[in-house]
Amino acid sequence: MNADKPKRFHHPGEGRRRAVPHTKGRQVNPAAVEEIRELLGDTSFARDLLIEYLHQIQDHYHGLSPRHLAALAELMRLSLVEIYEVATFYAHFDVARDDDGAMPEITVRVCNSLPCELAGSAALYAALTDNPNDDVRVLRAPCMGRCDCAPVVEVGHNHIDRATPDLVSEAIKNGAVATVLPPYPILENTRQNGAYAIFKSCVNEDRSYDSVRTTIEKSDLRGMGGAGFPAAKKWDFVNAADGPRTVVINADEGEPGTFKDRWFLERATHAVLEGALIAAWAVDAEELWIYLRDEYPAAREILRREIASIEAAGIIGPGYIKLRRGAGAYICGEESALIESIEGKRGLPRHRPPYVAQNGVFGRPTLVHNVETVFWIREILETGADWYREQGLNGHTGSRAFSVSGRVHAPGVKIAPNGSTLTELIEGYCGGMAEGHTLKGYLPGGASGGILPASMADVPLAFGSLEEHGCFVGSGAVVVLSEKDSVRDAALNLMRFFEDESCGQCTPCRVGTEKAAKLMQAETWDSDLLGELSSAMRDASICGLGQAAPNPMESVLRYFPDDV
Repeated sequence: MNADKPKRFHHPGEGRRRAVPHTKGRQVNPAAVEEIRELLGDTSFARDLLIEYLHQIQDHYHGLSPRHLAALAELMRLSLVEIYEVATFYAHFDVARDDDGAMPEITVRVCNSLPCELAGSAALYAALTDNPNDDVRVLRAPCMGRCDCAPVVEVGHNHIDRATPDLVSEAIKNGAVATVLPPYPILENTRQNGAYAIFKSCVNEDRSYDSVRTTIEKSDLRGMGGAGFPAAKKWDFVNAADGPRTVVINADEGEPGTFKDRWFLERATHAVLEGALIAAWAVDAEELWIYLRDEYPAAREILRREIASIEAAGIIGPGYIKLRRGAGAYICGEESALIESIEGKRGLPRHRPPYVAQNGVFGRPTLVHNVETVFWIREILETGADWYREQGLNGHTGSRAFSVSGRVHAPGVKIAPNGSTLTELIEGYCGGMAEGHTLKGYLPGGASGGILPASMADVPLAFGSLEEHGCFVGSGAVVVLSEKDSVRDAALNLMRFFEDESCGQCTPCRVGTEKAAKLMQAETWDSDLLGELSSAMRDASICGLGQAAPNPMESVLRYFPDDV
């Protein structure tokens, strides 16, 4: 062999690169693995329980350290990327940069949604951050679903209504961070009033499916989560698909100004559960999921207790109702994103078709109902379709719950006729405007429902009556503004909310909300540029978040031109 020719082969050991002592990437700490195994206990480490596991780790350790995330990945047989992409997607998970960074024991979240901002949450946040404390961190947070008690602060898992710096400081000092339960109905008391009798009549075939479906169709009950789709037709679509089928109750109301579902869950727990079970019976579902937003710890504990009660009473079998906890993502109110979250993944909306009625939870045909919708299912079957229809006003049918907040004397959940006007709500249910305030405008359907001027306070608040004005009633979240409020500032608050809550999957929404928020901070709005941006967001966004985000901005340009 020519000595000058490069060698293709080497003698063992000759010129060999030194072996790497361990594999690349973050190494698993055996002690951390045992800590997580002991914390989670005897569990299956199923893929769809990832978010539940992350909650348990965070609740115990006040955050998610890299060593514990690596340990969880090892136990679940998942890549670390899969763990991190979920942990960093949801706002309520606190992922530490390194293992040395100790997480504060107490997290204080100050709501910065529009109703709380009207009530002074910005000044409250500033006061709470004036004197930093290493054991306490203070964060801004989106709507907590307590808009009638603004401003609201969450200390640990305890909410403080009508919060002040002194009340928050007192709660921290006294360790009042655990969930406080409001009075709620227990099974023993509700059964004396006929709870679950209608569900049993369905199961025992004293009521036929056809009769139940006909009653619901005749009542004209619609989905109360925002879309207003007829409930009976949803049943038809799911029943038309081959089983096994699933039902999901969407209790992830995150629309700023909306808090009715929490009200129903805490005050009419068994009416909601019975309505959900009737819906599950109607589509012959093999399982029933309740997806509850993380901002409702009291409702979660109430449901946990009362589901156990109806299992013990033999009304349902153990494990039939599965309670899942969200983690702070408004996008999960969209039904396909919610289903992705139930499966333990990031809450990214799915492309359609297929629709969830054909391909939902784990590929099963899935019926998704709102909390208020299933509450009315039971009420309608008990009192009759005719009774329900007759409750409406101004050419509309039925009753519904309006979440009313802002500049009114008595905010709260108001059960009122569908089709009521703002004037009728304020005067008949809210005790008039708050003292010293005159009506200037209002949000008829939460953050995405647009803004209308006081001159349109007599438009019926119902599906189909607001669309011609560029607005919609949605979930019935009514936020009242007065002459002391800036409508353009209100619209900017809402756009910033959408910017924060965009899942980032599609460019028109991710970039559009960011650009809109920046343009809306200008001294004078560029209406042509904002209009062009709005059209792009509406036409090209994947889901309703990006499509509806421009509504408040466009409402200001249309109805309040003097403000911009």
